[in-house]
Amino acid sequence: MATVLSPARLGPRDVVRVGGAGLRTRPLRAFLSALGIAIGIAAMTAVVGISSSSRAELDRELAALGTNLLTVGPGKTIFGGDATLPTESVAMVSRIGPVSEVAATGKVPDTKVYRTDRIPEAETGGMTVQAAHLDLLGTVGATLTSGTWLNAATSRYPAAVLGAAAARRLGIGAAGAGIQVYVGGKWFTVIGVLDEVPLAPELDSAVLVGWAAAESYLDFDGHPTTVYTRSDDASVEAVRAVLASTANPEAPNEVEVSRPSEALEAQRATDRAFTGLLLGLGAVALLVGGVGVANTMVISVLERRAEIGLRRSLGATRGQIRVQFLAESLLLSALGGAGGVVLGIAVTTVYASTRSWPSVVPAWAMAGGVGATLVIGAIAGLYPAIRAARLAPTEALATP
Repeated sequence: MATVLSPARLGPRDVVRVGGAGLRTRPLRAFLSALGIAIGIAAMTAVVGISSSSRAELDRELAALGTNLLTVGPGKTIFGGDATLPTESVAMVSRIGPVSEVAATGKVPDTKVYRTDRIPEAETGGMTVQAAHLDLLGTVGATLTSGTWLNAATSRYPAAVLGAAAARRLGIGAAGAGIQVYVGGKWFTVIGVLDEVPLAPELDSAVLVGWAAAESYLDFDGHPTTVYTRSDDASVEAVRAVLASTANPEAPNEVEVSRPSEALEAQRATDRAFTGLLLGLGAVALLVGGVGVANTMVISVLERRAEIGLRRSLGATRGQIRVQFLAESLLLSALGGAGGVVLGIAVTTVYASTRSWPSVVPAWAMAGGVGATLVIGAIAGLYPAIRAARLAPTEALATP
């Protein structure tokens, strides 16, 4: 009685070995195909990493600055004109229980700032002059890059603190005893220069003077134009609800209340939309890489028909041939995916370091990158694997 031999079964290690053999025999082609996959994965990983690093920096910044800052400003009257806040509005807002800090600025209208008194009047540089309360610095979370802030003495005399942008426009790098600016026809000594203020960017282009000095030297009317408040974190929304009626009880509809941190959150939403666009471009690059893998595998099947015929004639089943070429495609894609993830992490790290951001690459992005390459590899290798398995041994061996 004849004995029928069943074909040897391929174990996982055997599958990896026979799949890798095809890549080793054509290293340059395998490298170029894997590179296409790597570029797509690197683009997607870097986009997610840079976006996540940016969000981490924003979260860190908000944690340092606080999200409990609310601002009160004049809106419009019922006739469409510019409203004003009462001079008592700061005192009234400070009586709200959960409010811990209050400070205000008041814009001094029709007052220009120049580096010298010889600059043409029309060249204003887009700067504003604002009277400031002494506790403004701490309330808005601002810091000084040089010099000192206004105090009880200097706030009564012609002394000024420049916002970061105002200092750049005036060509002043640091405060000093001999540094002066021409404000409203009078000389003011620059005693300080601010860093940029993320939660109050309107201060960046401002020249800040003491409240009393603005009234004495610049004919300031004493009406605040922006009131800054800090509240208990748990009470921010409750305070926000009563700020308008407290600041101007007679016309609360003429008061605008805002939360500066929401502007930063809106910036984050814009960044998310931009990230989605870049991810789409990365997906296109990944698709192109997948097409390259498919092309490589199809050519590999055509070139290796004799090998396929020999293996079939020696007892390899159609399933084993399918597994061999599918494994080869998956290995090729996995190599590209792993290289792309490493490259994407490197790009994220370098970019974040240049911006002084924390480098953050989510684990799901790395796992998703490798997973996407395996899916692409399976799809790209499926048709060539099926085509190779369908070759009859005699037909394949007859191929020159």
